[in-house]
Amino acid sequence: MNARKVVPFKENEGISADLMKDIRAKGQDFGLTSIVPFRAEEIIVAQWVHMKCSYGCSRYNSSWCCPPATPGPEKAKAMLDEYSLALLLVGSQSCPEFYLDNSSKRIKQVRFWKGTVSLERLLFLEGYYKAFSLVGETCALCKECAYPEECRFPQERRPSVESFSIDVIGTLQNLGVKPQVANNTNETFSYYGIILVE
Repeated sequence: MNARKVVPFKENEGISADLMKDIRAKGQDFGLTSIVPFRAEEIIVAQWVHMKCSYGCSRYNSSWCCPPATPGPEKAKAMLDEYSLALLLVGSQSCPEFYLDNSSKRIKQVRFWKGTVSLERLLFLEGYYKAFSLVGETCALCKECAYPEECRFPQERRPSVESFSIDVIGTLQNLGVKPQVANNTNETFSYYGIILVE
């Protein structure tokens, strides 16, 4: 009979250098160029971010991973206050079809989404039971979201960083990271996700 692995849950232990090495290696499999641990208190939540989702994004009220299906700023801030450690996930890409709704763009989005959720799962299996992902950009798991009908991928459904009212640029500045923003669709840009760890 096989012995079952018992996962000792962790709390306020930080992440070992060996585990960070494993996380970074797995992240590279999903196109991530950098994974940086940081204090969760460095995350900036702002009302204006929520307003930008409400007024200016076509995903508003049409996706399970965007407002109003995601928590508002007050609830997001309260949840973030329950964490002391987070991981910043950084990827880099060129995407000439950025403004198009096509399969090439969607494949890139799904790869990053699945990579982020996969790293969350790895952390959970290592004992970080509170691990929770906030994924960059919008969900692309389905060609068209079932919202408001039941989500087709509830176990992989996560809010986007922006839908959680997080000021991404301000948070990056807090961390000393210079955001790489593209001026046109042929330039390389960076995309960001966050995993709340403990």
